[in-house]
Amino acid sequence: MSTAAPPRPAKRPSSQHPLSAWRGSLLAPSAAGIATLCAATSVTSVVSGLAWFGYLFVAVLLIAATGLALRSLQVPTVLVGLGQLLVLLFLITGAFTTHGILQVIPGPEAFGEIGSTLSAAAEQIRVGLPPVEGTQPILCLVTILVGLVAVLVDTLTVAAAAPAATGLVLLCVYAVPAALSEELLPWWTFLLGAAAFAGLLAVDGNHRHRRWRTREAPGRSGKPGVLSAPVAVVCAAIVLGLFGGAITWVGTVGRIPFGNGGDGPGAGSGGFGIQPFTELRGMLDQGANRELFKVRGLGTDRRLLRAMTLDTYYPNKGWGLHDEGRSQQGVPVGPPLPPAPGDDGRGAARRIDVEPTSWRDNWLPVYGAPRVIDGAANGYLYDQVSGTVFTTRSEVPPSYTEYASLKEPTAQELRVTPRVDDLPPRYTQIDRVDDRVRAKTQQLTAGESNDFDRASAIWRYFTAQNGFVYDTKTAPANDADALADFILNGKRGFCEQFASAMAVMLRVAGIPSRVAIGFTPGVPVNDYLSISTQDAHAWVEAYFGDKGWVTFDPTPLSDGRGITPSYLQAGTQDGNQPDDTQVAPSTVQSSAAPTGAPRDTEQNQQAQGPQSTDEGTAAWIWVLVAVLVALAVLATVLVVAGGFRNRRRPDREPASSGLGATLKNWLPLIAAALWVAVLGVLTWLVAWWFSLIVVLLLAGLLGPSAARDVGRRRRLQEIVAQRPGAADAAWSELRAECADRGLPIPPSDTVRVAGQKLAAKHHLDDEGRDGLRTVIGVVEKSWYGEDGQADPTLPPAFDHLRRSLNRNAPLSWKGRLFPKSLFRNRD
Repeated sequence: MSTAAPPRPAKRPSSQHPLSAWRGSLLAPSAAGIATLCAATSVTSVVSGLAWFGYLFVAVLLIAATGLALRSLQVPTVLVGLGQLLVLLFLITGAFTTHGILQVIPGPEAFGEIGSTLSAAAEQIRVGLPPVEGTQPILCLVTILVGLVAVLVDTLTVAAAAPAATGLVLLCVYAVPAALSEELLPWWTFLLGAAAFAGLLAVDGNHRHRRWRTREAPGRSGKPGVLSAPVAVVCAAIVLGLFGGAITWVGTVGRIPFGNGGDGPGAGSGGFGIQPFTELRGMLDQGANRELFKVRGLGTDRRLLRAMTLDTYYPNKGWGLHDEGRSQQGVPVGPPLPPAPGDDGRGAARRIDVEPTSWRDNWLPVYGAPRVIDGAANGYLYDQVSGTVFTTRSEVPPSYTEYASLKEPTAQELRVTPRVDDLPPRYTQIDRVDDRVRAKTQQLTAGESNDFDRASAIWRYFTAQNGFVYDTKTAPANDADALADFILNGKRGFCEQFASAMAVMLRVAGIPSRVAIGFTPGVPVNDYLSISTQDAHAWVEAYFGDKGWVTFDPTPLSDGRGITPSYLQAGTQDGNQPDDTQVAPSTVQSSAAPTGAPRDTEQNQQAQGPQSTDEGTAAWIWVLVAVLVALAVLATVLVVAGGFRNRRRPDREPASSGLGATLKNWLPLIAAALWVAVLGVLTWLVAWWFSLIVVLLLAGLLGPSAARDVGRRRRLQEIVAQRPGAADAAWSELRAECADRGLPIPPSDTVRVAGQKLAAKHHLDDEGRDGLRTVIGVVEKSWYGEDGQADPTLPPAFDHLRRSLNRNAPLSWKGRLFPKSLFRNRD
């Protein structure tokens, strides 16, 4: 006796599969993005300021939107992840490099610039004490790391349908700041993270409850692989979480990665340092101002504080140390120091007391020609040739006293100083300089009879009269040679570019030169001079034989912090200087980010005319963004509130008439347009063409959905208001809903035949079938009846029908973004 096998249930369309519905849900990626951002708030304990959050918000938004778009096109999961990583790379290129193809597509130079930026971030972390300044390198590093976390969380939540597994990934986001910070993380960041993760689990739980309640019970899938996949994902997440925790917990508490971890002075504490390199192209890293030194003994005398000197030019890159500083030698600073070039030991020495407050580096900054240094810790060396005091490891120095000669030569003395070949070759070598730069140098120095006048002519070239402009970012690259591009074309940058360019031109003219990195005089506070991160600067020093190294600062300084030495000022006692030497190049003071290269101050930018205009424009742009965001949020809230009210009480919907009803119909489109405008303005800050592309893409992506929503609202209001055409509107909207789901109602079908197909294909539940019967009856009565009276049962019945459709045949994101009813139904 045989038993007939039970009939196999009909295969559900792929668009109606529970996993497809989950992947097509807007809540899943939204909850994943919010959870990532909330976990990222732990960054506040290791990075100061809030600029990083703006970058993270944009990164997470782009990653979530990319995932939604690609999944709506049914792109394989692996390609979705690759697409999200590609978008993250575009963002990094556009925001943190100047060499991107079309600003956002990375090329070899952009990758090199990203590498340099990450190296600068590592250096800032090495010498910094949390919270470090939110400079461009740090922002780049944080954006990359949290962007990668966002891709992983989005993949686990949406593609793998295992949002619970993201908990360990998000925990690692907390583990890193917790390990690096010497204080407890703020309580509110844990509260936000916990709430966001709970919301993510709630979204997943609601989805699973709906699946089990309407169609499936847990564990009834006949495929073991379906059950094992989430288990495998969770196991993998546990392994990654424990591995990541091990990386962050072992050997990092109380210290910064990449640090020396020594036990000498300053071990276990932090501060600011500077990187021994300048760049010919790049972006200014501006962080919050922080005091580095307190200096006593200078009185009203204004002097540059030299930390290091760079002796080697690396073509098309910038200036650095010979052999990366490995061959640098010196004598201990304890006994009297050997005389510096140009200091014959005669004359008074100025006593200068220096108290480091937030300085941590290999270099001990000094003034002028040092003769004696008291109070420095053991291990510091003085290099007579480079004029620097250094140690072999980065540390926090104690307070020290310097006795230095601050004597300056006169212009006439410099004019008659003969050339002396007593320097190491590295101070005169210059290779691979573009012929155009050589020709420009020869043009500037033609007719000058001595090295001082040649150097002065080159110094005077870097002025606003010759087209040079201070900016926090170099001009877009128009030439393969960065040096020639700055000198001849772009003429835009900050102190690194000005000092690097002049030092090269001096060597081309046969004058030994080097780039000095240190600080401008600072500002008086009570009985001392306060030198801060805003004072860090780069300038040029040229060698004049028995007069030693002489300062030339080509960077325009206009906020009172700059110095024009007496030998470069007109009207000095020895005279004979051109009148234009009194025109010090006028831009902005360098401010240094702690990561190294010298930077120009924000105060000076405000003193610069063109720069002030740019800042004013930028301020108005951010005001516009704030207004647009406020309007967009208001419109979105009204749309969501209106939709919720419609679902909860459709019978209370007001009649569609007047300006209010018209505005309500267009409100979704207005909200979408406002959000597009927000992103358009933000991307316009990168490039106008990029903004145009973004606006067109978003308009093409959101326009059909917004237009469909406007039509839906118009029909629903006709139904709720029980107008004469309510039945026709209900039938048109029902056909549109079916078309959007890929199962259109043929025009040849009768109302009853169409209703039977609709109930079967969309798996309507009892509530939906009851509503469908009522709707069909009202439509038939409207079409074939004679009374033409409105039927009050239509609005609630149609609402029940739509609810059942949404539960049992949810729209995919492809159907939401590109509704087929717009192209098939014209009624």
